Amino acid sequence: MAERSTAAVDVADTSGEEPLTAKAGQATDDGAEAEKVSSTETDTAGTDDKGAEATDSKPPELHSGHKLARRYRLEECVTRLDGFSSWRAVDEKLRRAVGVHVLPADHPRARPVLSAARASALLGDPRFVQVLDAVEDNDLVYVVHEWLPDATELATVLANGPLEPHDAYQLVSQVSQAMAAAHREGLSHLRLTPSSVLRTESGQYRIRGLAVMAALRGICCEHPQRTDTEAIGALLYAALTQRWPYENDAYGLTGLPKGVGLIAPDQVRAGVHRGLSELAMRALVNDGATASRQEPACTTPDELAKAVAAMPRIRPPETAFSTPPPYQRTGYQQGSYGQPRGHNGQSVQATQPVAAPPPPLQSRTGKALKWSVSALLIAALGLGSWQLADTLLKRENDQDSPGNSQTAGGATKPDGKAIKIVDGAEYYPDGQPQHPDEARDTYDRDPSTYWRSKSYREGPDLNPAFKKGVGLVYDLGSKQRISTASIGLHYTGDHTTVTLYAADSLSPSEPLSSMQELGTAKTSGGTAKVTLKTPAKTRYVVVWITAMPYSPQDTYSGAGYKQGVTEVSFTS
Repeated sequence: MAERSTAAVDVADTSGEEPLTAKAGQATDDGAEAEKVSSTETDTAGTDDKGAEATDSKPPELHSGHKLARRYRLEECVTRLDGFSSWRAVDEKLRRAVGVHVLPADHPRARPVLSAARASALLGDPRFVQVLDAVEDNDLVYVVHEWLPDATELATVLANGPLEPHDAYQLVSQVSQAMAAAHREGLSHLRLTPSSVLRTESGQYRIRGLAVMAALRGICCEHPQRTDTEAIGALLYAALTQRWPYENDAYGLTGLPKGVGLIAPDQVRAGVHRGLSELAMRALVNDGATASRQEPACTTPDELAKAVAAMPRIRPPETAFSTPPPYQRTGYQQGSYGQPRGHNGQSVQATQPVAAPPPPLQSRTGKALKWSVSALLIAALGLGSWQLADTLLKRENDQDSPGNSQTAGGATKPDGKAIKIVDGAEYYPDGQPQHPDEARDTYDRDPSTYWRSKSYREGPDLNPAFKKGVGLVYDLGSKQRISTASIGLHYTGDHTTVTLYAADSLSPSEPLSSMQELGTAKTSGGTAKVTLKTPAKTRYVVVWITAMPYSPQDTYSGAGYKQGVTEVSFTS
C-alpha cells in the first residue's frame, strides 16, 4: 500500500497538529472555508509575522446595503475571517449578482491580493470564475468576481453520493486541463478543494479563487504545480469514493481510517472504475508509483491531463427504458365468458366454428343504395367544380378592373405599424455579459452604431457547454401586438440564427424556459426578418442569437464566430 504524501498545503498534516482542512466550516462564495488559524499555524514557513499582522488588522466596518464605488451594493456577508470579508453583492450598473472580497488597504496581504486578482483576470479562461474588477479605493481594497447562481459546489454534489464514472472522468479531465492552462501562464491555485470547484447545470466544472484565495490566505509554496496536482487527485478520490483521502474529516466527507495509510479507491468502495482509481493514486502519491501498476506519478497538472487523455474514453451511461408488460387478453376475448366450468373450476374450451361474414349488398335494396350514393357523389363533384370556376372568374375580373390594377409605380399594401422601443438591455441568463453598455445602440436609429458579441472559437452554432447564446431584451412600454421583427446584423456569412421570445420583464437573467417562443429566422445576409405565424401580444421581447458567422479580426475583436446588432425594429 502506498504511503501518504504530504505535498498538499492545506490538507496534509506536516506538523503533527490538526490539519487546516479538519477545521473546515461553512463554504464561502469563493471556496474559502471558515477556519480559525492560531498564531502557531501558518500555511507555509516564513509567514508567521504576516499571519500575526493579518490577525491584528481589523476588517472594514461594512454592512448590508453598503455601496462600493457607488456601484456594488453589498447584500449578504458570507465570510468574515482573518482581516477580510466576502460578500454576495449586486452590480447596480449591469444589474447582476457578483461576489466581492473586501479588506483594509493597510492589510499586509492587500497588495498581493490585488496583484493576484489582476493576473487572474488576464487569463480569461471560461473554465475559471472570472475576476471582474480589482480596486484600491481610499482605505479599502476589494476584488469583484462572477457569481454563478445556477452552479453547485462539488462538496454539495458529493454529499448525495459518489459520482458516476463518466462524471468523475469529466471532473478530472476538465479540472486538470484548466489548471494546466493556468500554470502555463504562471498562475496556481493552492486552495483547490471540493468547495472551490463548481458544477453547472450543463455538467461543466468551473474553478473559483484562482491565485486570489492563496493571496487572501497568505499561502505560498515551493512546488505549486505539485500541490495543485495532488489537490486534483484528492478531488478525484473523493468523487469516486465519497471519502476524503486523509485521516481527518473535511468538506462534509469522512476521512480514511487512521494508521492504515492511503488506500486505493477501488479498495475503499466496490464498483469503482479501475482506470480512474489508478489515476487518483498517481496524482496523490507524488513520491512513488501506484500500488498495483508501477506507473510514474503525475507531478504536474499537464502530466495528469495527458494521462487522462491517454485513457479509453468513458462514455455516459445509456438511458434505461423499462419494457412494457405483455398485452393480456380479457376473459371474454379468450372465449371463456359464459362457458361452462369443469369440475376443477376451469372453463371448458370448446371448439366452435366461426360464423362467416355476411355477403355483400347484392339484393335489390343494396343495389339501389349503391346507385343513390354514386349519384350524390357525382352531384357534389359537379357543384364543387362550378363553384371553383366561378371563384376564378371573379378573381380574374377583379384584376382586370382599373380600380384594382397597380402600375409600375403604384403603391403596394403598406407594412404593419412600427412599434416604438422604450428601453433595452443585454440578456445574459448565464451571468456572463458581452457588452451591456452597447445595448442602446441597437434602437438609436443610427446604423453606424451597434452592439457586438465576443468572439468564439466554435461555430457557427455556439457550443451550449460553454455558451448557449447571446441576446438582447427590449421594453415596448406596454403590451403590443407583434407580427414581424427586423434585426440588422453587422457581420454577414454562414450563418446567423435568431429566435424571439416573449418575456415577463427586462431582467437579463430570466430563464428562457419560462418564456413563450414567438419565431425563428436563419440568414447569411445583413438582416434577419422574423415573421410570427400568429401575432402575439407582449411588452418585453428577447432577441436570442444561437449561431453566428465567422469573421476576421477587426478593430474591436479578434477573428472568430461573432455577431453585431445594428438596429432592431418591431411591427404590428
